[in-house]
Amino acid sequence: MPYVEAAVRRQQFIAAARTALAAHGVAKTSVRVVAAEAGAPLATMQYVFPSKEKLLRAVIESVVDDIAQVLAESAATDGGLANAIRQGLDAYWGRLVRNGRELQLLQYELTMYALRTAGHEDLARHQYERYAAVVADWCRRAAEGAGETVVVPFDHLARMIVAGVDGLTLQYVCDPDDARAREGLESLMEMAKGLAGV
Repeated sequence: MPYVEAAVRRQQFIAAARTALAAHGVAKTSVRVVAAEAGAPLATMQYVFPSKEKLLRAVIESVVDDIAQVLAESAATDGGLANAIRQGLDAYWGRLVRNGRELQLLQYELTMYALRTAGHEDLARHQYERYAAVVADWCRRAAEGAGETVVVPFDHLARMIVAGVDGLTLQYVCDPDDARAREGLESLMEMAKGLAGV
């Protein structure tokens, strides 16, 4: 087997894990399954990710990176927070919810697995801390870029946005009604702007 640089191999394993997790669920996805999905020896997989928890943490970071990329690419932070909230939520919904049902199921399953598996509870806490941190940073950059004063702490605003998106996403995954989702998103945008005072 030809040599593959460690950083490249790591990304291959994360991509393979995301595919395997979406297909089989968290409980049935072992490091052996991911190695097979990646077409790599199990020993190489275990060298890069010595435990399933480390692999799952890397998958969560990968998902968070996707969210951050969507926000960075589609939500200009130079037009103020209200504008960024609208653009960001629209882009997130279009790219990662409406066209990303498997990704959403994967995220919820990761959360439930972590909460139900003794010793892995920290993984769920880490997952939501990372979601909130990305959103808080994006909100902060938008408000500061426009010289706006926000009346609540950015971490609180971010947690409320994440909670709203989470609820709307779960409803949509259960019953994909685009009109209802649009109405919910509009309400969430208005609530977030009102909470922020912008």
